[in-house]
Amino acid sequence: MKHIGFRTSCVHIVKTSSFVYLWFVLFLPKSGSYTAFRLASPQLFIRTGSSFQTMANEHSPLLVHRVYSMMGDAEDSRGGSAVTGEASPKSNPRKLNAAFGVMVPTILSMFSIVLFLRTGFVVGHAGLLHGLLMLCVAYFIISLTILSICAISTNGAVEGGGAYFLVMISRSLGPEFGGSIGLMFYLAKVCACGVYVLGLVEAILDIFGKDPGSAVSQGLRVLPQGYWYTVLYSSLVLLLCLVVCLVGAHIYAKASFIILLVVTMSLISIIISPLILSPQRFNITHTYGNNHTVTVNPSYTGFNGTTLKNNLGPQYSLDYSTNTMMSFATVFAVMFTSCTGIMAGANMSGELKNPSESIPKGTIIAVSYTFTVYVLLFLLLSSTCDRCRLRHSSHMEKRENLHNALFSLLFISPLCFLSFPGLSLRLLLINDYAVFQRVSVWPPFVTIGVYCASLSAAMCSMIGASRILHALALDQLFGLPLAPAAVTSSSGNPWVSVLYTWGLVQCTLFAGQLNVIAGIVTVFYLLAYAAVDLACLALEWASAPNFRPTFQFFSLGTRLLGIVSCVVMMFVINPVYSSASIVLLLLLLLFLHYRSPTSSWGYISQALIFHQVRKYLLMLDSRKDHVKFWRPQVLLMVANPRSSCQLICFVNQLKKGGLFVLGHVQIGDLDVLPADPVQPQYNFWLSLVDKLGVKAFVDLTLSPSVRQGTQHLLRITGLGGMKPNTLVLGFYDNCYPEDYFLQDPVFCEGDNFGVDLPSLQAHFPPVRHAESPRALQPEEYVSIIHDAIKMGKNVCLGRYFFQLPPESKGVAYIRGNDNMDTVDVWPTNLLSPGSASYADVSSLFLLQMACVLNMANRWRRASLRIFVCVASESGDQGWLANEEQFRELLGMLRIRAAIKIVAWDNVARMFRGPNSESQKVSEDFLCAVNALLREHSSTAAVRFLYLPHPPSSSELSQQYLTQLDTLTRDLGPTLLIHGVTPVTCTEL
Repeated sequence: MKHIGFRTSCVHIVKTSSFVYLWFVLFLPKSGSYTAFRLASPQLFIRTGSSFQTMANEHSPLLVHRVYSMMGDAEDSRGGSAVTGEASPKSNPRKLNAAFGVMVPTILSMFSIVLFLRTGFVVGHAGLLHGLLMLCVAYFIISLTILSICAISTNGAVEGGGAYFLVMISRSLGPEFGGSIGLMFYLAKVCACGVYVLGLVEAILDIFGKDPGSAVSQGLRVLPQGYWYTVLYSSLVLLLCLVVCLVGAHIYAKASFIILLVVTMSLISIIISPLILSPQRFNITHTYGNNHTVTVNPSYTGFNGTTLKNNLGPQYSLDYSTNTMMSFATVFAVMFTSCTGIMAGANMSGELKNPSESIPKGTIIAVSYTFTVYVLLFLLLSSTCDRCRLRHSSHMEKRENLHNALFSLLFISPLCFLSFPGLSLRLLLINDYAVFQRVSVWPPFVTIGVYCASLSAAMCSMIGASRILHALALDQLFGLPLAPAAVTSSSGNPWVSVLYTWGLVQCTLFAGQLNVIAGIVTVFYLLAYAAVDLACLALEWASAPNFRPTFQFFSLGTRLLGIVSCVVMMFVINPVYSSASIVLLLLLLLFLHYRSPTSSWGYISQALIFHQVRKYLLMLDSRKDHVKFWRPQVLLMVANPRSSCQLICFVNQLKKGGLFVLGHVQIGDLDVLPADPVQPQYNFWLSLVDKLGVKAFVDLTLSPSVRQGTQHLLRITGLGGMKPNTLVLGFYDNCYPEDYFLQDPVFCEGDNFGVDLPSLQAHFPPVRHAESPRALQPEEYVSIIHDAIKMGKNVCLGRYFFQLPPESKGVAYIRGNDNMDTVDVWPTNLLSPGSASYADVSSLFLLQMACVLNMANRWRRASLRIFVCVASESGDQGWLANEEQFRELLGMLRIRAAIKIVAWDNVARMFRGPNSESQKVSEDFLCAVNALLREHSSTAAVRFLYLPHPPSSSELSQQYLTQLDTLTRDLGPTLLIHGVTPVTCTEL
């Protein structure tokens, strides 16, 4: 790798003065790039096939040659492989600098059709003051957006795909937001291309179209006019743009500078025309409806103070092309289309040598230049185009003259603030879109400028739109519909996406008039600009250390103001279009969220969530915990998910919005291992969580024994007030579990976050069989239970949960019938009948867990049954009082359950209480209790039993497990629970 050299003067200039720095960034030519040495993500990802591999070692290169041209390694991070050595011309298509790649396309896009054909329209309806207000508002909005663009584009590597890639709009907001907003931006470019094509046809028909008041051709006016003729001419112009785009964007880039020279010469001729031309009068004819022909005779006064004074205020009137009344919002919508080209340079990011440097420099210069030109033209038109009278001519009989007069009196005159037949109006500006051609010293030169600017803007929009679509296709966000758009030619031209774009633009041409779709274009662009400001704002809010743009002229206020301005102006222009665009955006967002596309770009949502969660975790003070807000926070220890998936899904229902952590202990010693074997396993476990659809965290540890690893997890899992209070273990028995992966169809589809299904299945070992050694001995298992109780954690043991029907994404595939959906609770310590109490901590915890399960969606319809064991044959009838007290307790705890009285005199008589911990409970008594449970709870979906305290001596561990095994044998899904913390409260 070549040595990276820095110019030593750069640091000094940056520290000396922000003004000097801005001049340095914009104008100083560079022989080597010095900006944007930080990447947006702390890791680089190389795409191989359809997945990403993380470069995680310390020898990974930090910069990409294709982006910065500073290293000898060439790499295409969007679709190619890394190549060492010199990059071939085919692999490095970046040839354009800031002037030709950004400034020229941006200027031509912002001039486009509005400069020549709608400047007079804006001044004529809005007047000079309202016109300048619209211009300032529009440029204020885009200036705020430009600051965000400059910040993001100088914060890391910028690839092909233009604005879509630049703001994620592809790489900042994540696939859901970025993909949906990127597609909206693509639609905005498509509609803008249609506007430019229709404007060009309008300019052509203004010169070569037949006079609507004449039935015969006159001179050059040979082209017939009408709606379908307009669509035909527009289609032919669009076909010409298609041919140019298919050949390649480099042809447009080479011709764009010449087009800019022609447009500049046209502007010079317009500016000097008032100094040469003398005042004159024109005749202009328009047709309103089918039979009403109106002729006006406006005048051109040259520079005149009275003309300027008369043109200061607004006079919104009827638009002769659409026959609709104009207002501030509709005129602003047309005028704002001149400001939609600020991303023309960013859309060429794939062809720029150094996009991080060229985009800010070229965009700022271009916007400053166009603003100056528009202000000069507004002042020029307001000072030279006077008001004049309106007269009517008709080719109908005398009787129709009365109809013309009435039509003008009732419709034309009131809307135009005329008192028929003769109050003045800005007729030259309002009734002739091609006013510059009439008042130019040499009209053909202006005509050539109109044609060049319009055609250039149309091609620029089509090229930019195709690049955005190509980037969307490469990111595979929308699946098969956009998959063909990823195809490119041998020279790298995305010709399929060009064809897609051509077809959509062709649909917009059926609008027939520029002013009709101007509002849609403006709304789409304002939404895209708001997304740019939102992306920059989100990056700042996330407080990511790697967000260090070299462009520093932005703040929180500029981004917030940019978002608010864009949204407000959207609804001012057209509330219907704005609401529809937002609804479309939400639908796209929901589609992408449901489709769950995976990426390794880095999700801004994850950074924002991290930032907010950290603050709220600091606010979650465990010293303020109260029992009435208690909820289970579960650590479930999993040895092998193949045999534990049903238990994982069940505990997910049991957590009641609390913390749920899957814990796993990898046996080993880091001292004798070359690397940590735990870290690579996280992706597989997280993919398992996604497959099962459970809301759980994953915590893995490396330890010499399972007991020590469980102790570590119980102590360190969680943060702040979110730490486990309940430990759940699978039951220790000798049965051989079934492989859940072979039962659930969810493990037969797709991949998730780069972990394909075969890798996921191969990572977890097969389930235990007869020859498999036991990784956990009985003494260690019971010691884990004992340790958890010592640490103040509640303990649950789950048995036979593999008998539950499989679930996928939290929804059961097979649901039992209503008779089977019961939850049975036995709050008595069945292994110690004499010491049983229904109001001790463990019994109340057991009741609380059953009630929590009954609140879950999966178990909401299940009926809760509580079994109370009594000695009914006793003569004192004390059990009746105990039953009544228990009912009162349930009422105070608001637990809805059916109480079942179970007489177990015969079973209790078989109990011979041991004198010490070392003496066994008789096998007959255990079998009798098991038979009692099977008799009364055989139809239950799940059973909650009291878990006795484990013995303190490890020698009694096997005996303890044998008792639990006999107690729960053949019961079906059973949860043995031992609670140590108070969880119920009768207070408000």
